[in-house]
Amino acid sequence: MLPAAVQVAQPASAPIRVGILGTKHSHTVGKLQAMLGNPDYQVVSVCENDPAAKAKAQKAAAFEGLRWVGEDELLSDKSLNLIVVQCSIWEALPWGRKVIAAGRHLHLEKPPGNEWAPFKEMVEEARRKNLRLQTGYLWRSHAGVTAAIDAARKGWLGDVFLVRATMNSDRDAAQRAVEAKYKGGGLFELSGHVIDRTVELLGRPKKVQSWLRHDTSIADKLADNNIAVFEYDKAMAVIFQSARMAGAGDHRSFEVIGTDGTFMVYAEAKPPRMQVHMRTARGPYQAGWQEIKLPPQPRFIGDFEELARSIKSGQPLKLSWDHELLLHETLLRASGEIS
Repeated sequence: MLPAAVQVAQPASAPIRVGILGTKHSHTVGKLQAMLGNPDYQVVSVCENDPAAKAKAQKAAAFEGLRWVGEDELLSDKSLNLIVVQCSIWEALPWGRKVIAAGRHLHLEKPPGNEWAPFKEMVEEARRKNLRLQTGYLWRSHAGVTAAIDAARKGWLGDVFLVRATMNSDRDAAQRAVEAKYKGGGLFELSGHVIDRTVELLGRPKKVQSWLRHDTSIADKLADNNIAVFEYDKAMAVIFQSARMAGAGDHRSFEVIGTDGTFMVYAEAKPPRMQVHMRTARGPYQAGWQEIKLPPQPRFIGDFEELARSIKSGQPLKLSWDHELLLHETLLRASGEIS
């Protein structure tokens, strides 16, 4: 017999019943729309503990028809299969641990706090209970980034010796104040998106070294011009993050470079595109340079498709509990939180 609060596969014919905990994160409405547009989900209830934020959300069309409940009612509702936590950085671990303790699958907004031991404890509890735990990093389903990783894994790029990624931003004063709470600043807040795919490809780095600098003339203490270097036996990864770049979105990139091929993915350009060079034709790619325009890459849809597949089938997520641990450990190492 399974222990109490351990989840099993969701019947394929039944929708995944969802509760949402928190509404203030900028990704909340997008994730809600991704679930409302997916027949595998039934969004049931919403909890917002901040009265002002609750009043604002209740007026928004996106939340129309949903039931508003208190935190205790949400967490004790045994009809819910999944709770989606949309929160501030400092709320992620306390709220996420409550969800796992209540025996519900968890989608947790990123970055999930700046502590290692409590995060590890939460993930290991999820593992013991066979609960899915998915963090909200944005490029997990991006077709271009996935194509680069697939090409590397198939050997089409030869010996991969360099990953180079950029996740710049153009932050206003309010967001700078949030990010300045943390030693890693903008790198801690944003670079998990690219560290996620880097460690998926290369694994745990042997050494991590970071330069966390405040280089703009803005009168705050935010680490706003940052580089992290990951060392492997025969490769390096270099992560760039700056907080004050005009046109930052189009510049965000993920590059995988090997002895026989190069992928340069501009994931958030309009349209998103890849520049690919192959020494010889491999798979769908011709020899030499080629630019490949990608269709729109909507956020969140692929992540919730993957989560539904895993919950309904009982099969693991493609990115496992171990991956979530490695990702968070590496992000904290790069952010100067742990060595």
